[in-house]
Amino acid sequence: MTTPAVLLHIGSEETRVIVRNDDNEDKNLLLTLGSQLTSVGYFRHSPPTPDEMETTIMVVEDEVIRIRHDIPPGARLFSTDNDIRALARIAGEAENEVMTLSLDAVERTFDRLALVINGRPAHFEGIPDGNDFAATLLILREFMHHLQFDEITLKGTKFEM
Repeated sequence: MTTPAVLLHIGSEETRVIVRNDDNEDKNLLLTLGSQLTSVGYFRHSPPTPDEMETTIMVVEDEVIRIRHDIPPGARLFSTDNDIRALARIAGEAENEVMTLSLDAVERTFDRLALVINGRPAHFEGIPDGNDFAATLLILREFMHHLQFDEITLKGTKFEM
């Protein structure tokens, strides 16, 4: 019996989720969330205002929660996304072929983004000032939080789940 796995890809227009259950059959799920789609659709300011972020959090939560019954208990989360790898480096993870980013590190990085949203210059926090970064971070945070993933394993190339 193999451990169920979830492969996450946050694209610019959509988020693709591939779920591999114990039977090794893949289920492809699409979320209407993407770094650009979300930032252009909900953020009117750069950085987004606190109200814009709160509204977007609710939208992202609703979309993520929609697939909660498709995620098998005990599944491990993976990604090959360069944007999530960059986020891991910003969160303090050392660059490696395989990297692990914890939910705690994602939350700490989101807290840094919150400081920027509330007026602190982005460069003080060492994070990009673009709204696509904010959207990617938000999607990852809500995905991990609401689907109960403690960490995400990142690898730079395609790999077996």
